[in-house]
Amino acid sequence: MNKRDFLAASAFGLATTAIGVRDVLAQSDVKNGIRLGILYSLSGVMAFGEKFLKDVVLMTIAEINAAGGVLGRPIVPVVVDPSSDRSLLVGKARELIVDEHVSAVFGTSTSLARKAVLPVVEHFNNLLFYASQYEGEENSKNVFYTGGTPNQYAIPALEYMMSKEGGSVRRFFLLGTDYIYPRTTNRILSVFLHRKGVQDSEIEVAYIPFGHDDFGPIVKAIINFSRPSKTCVVSTVAGESSVLFYRELLRQGVKPSDVPVMDLTVEEGLPGTDESSRNGHLTAAGYFPSLDNPANARFKAEWRQWAGGNKLPKGSYRIINDTMASTYIGVHMWKAAVERAGTASVDKVRDAMIGLAFAAPSGFTLEMSRTRNLSRPAMVAEMQSVGLYDVVWQSKGTIVAQPFSPYLDDKVGKPDVVG
Repeated sequence: MNKRDFLAASAFGLATTAIGVRDVLAQSDVKNGIRLGILYSLSGVMAFGEKFLKDVVLMTIAEINAAGGVLGRPIVPVVVDPSSDRSLLVGKARELIVDEHVSAVFGTSTSLARKAVLPVVEHFNNLLFYASQYEGEENSKNVFYTGGTPNQYAIPALEYMMSKEGGSVRRFFLLGTDYIYPRTTNRILSVFLHRKGVQDSEIEVAYIPFGHDDFGPIVKAIINFSRPSKTCVVSTVAGESSVLFYRELLRQGVKPSDVPVMDLTVEEGLPGTDESSRNGHLTAAGYFPSLDNPANARFKAEWRQWAGGNKLPKGSYRIINDTMASTYIGVHMWKAAVERAGTASVDKVRDAMIGLAFAAPSGFTLEMSRTRNLSRPAMVAEMQSVGLYDVVWQSKGTIVAQPFSPYLDDKVGKPDVVG
């Protein structure tokens, strides 16, 4: 196998499973490669969005390998499938670190999953790159958080809704799936709203279980709650339940012009779902595919080529979201840190990551802070058809992450820099 063939093959399928990696590592070309673990569910309920994150990592590795690899060595991807099973997730994380000796792990897309694997990553002193927006209140020296903290997306989103431009909203219905990300985020938002002068009677908070499918009573409650004055629903509904929620809003005649939804989990639950019921509602993130800049054009062109060349499901080339962009950024920043450190050693890469900057598809240059969180811009967009977002507002610059929110009373004693 010549160098060009190897560089293409190493990320296009030779090493797509842990078993496959062991076979490939018998080849001299791959023995000297730097292994990266990919920990996303390719089956089960979480595969709905995570399979595309796996492909983004593979695509970026292929790009880096085609340009000569890292420190003259190819990156060897090691892909495992935890099958949306929390117990398997922990075992697969251990397998990647202990058995496959990966230098870092890219994986998990929910706080439940991240917290499940965190003890393993910390115990064996590896690195986890987490790309989803999250609730904060955590800052492990073994995690680099390339998604946003609430002060980078949720707080700016509510500030926008309360502004004249956003409709001067005064009543807020906080609806979420019952797990740590919605509950912690809604605690932060409730305190923020109180400090802005919003009264308890103007805030309603409700939670639903995973897989909830009967939104009739909830939508009726939203309609009743919205009667006194302009109301916004802040949604942290996860997964396919979000699709059903939007459908029920439409069925009961709730228009975005009357009661807009500000969705803080649409990236998590609806990648590529062609749901016209979402049209006109809003979402907040640090990146949208409709942004017009050279870095985004390159990113989208690369994804289209990857989706077509690897025969991903029809329409996959249109599926691009904030979490995918944050995953892409993370792989490139890990590569830059390895080159800066002159080694893939975990401790040295961790130190080398701090202060690195990357010209992101958002059009902004993002910097890794000492908290191991990226600076990010804040954006609000109106959702349209699949893959299309009309950005209606964005911050003038990037926002530094606050891992521990100043809106929570228990922040006392929790430093913004750990380790």
